[in-house]
Amino acid sequence: MTAIIILNWNGADDTLACLQSLSKAEGEFVVYVIDNGSSDDSLSRIQAWIDEHRGLNVHLVPLDKNYGFARGNNKGLEVARKINPDRYLLLNNDTEVCPDFLIRLE
Repeated sequence: MTAIIILNWNGADDTLACLQSLSKAEGEFVVYVIDNGSSDDSLSRIQAWIDEHRGLNVHLVPLDKNYGFARGNNKGLEVARKINPDRYLLLNNDTEVCPDFLIRLE
């Protein structure tokens, strides 16, 4: 299984488009959206999307402040490590994937 970490900071539009593309992706994966202390409505919008798409294995992890890009991703890796995945994938929140992207990476 692949753990996909997506860092969000005040970027719900991009993150939701990324999640929408992941909802069509093939393969075995779990997604962790790490919210890096957003000050806008990102948390509520992303959580609402997750609630509407229960078939996709997505977890929203809010951080208490903005830790920056590297440390925010490291915090995501710490959370994902608990499930002991085979692989980790750091995916920018403004990325939209093709349905077979994960299979091509394996």
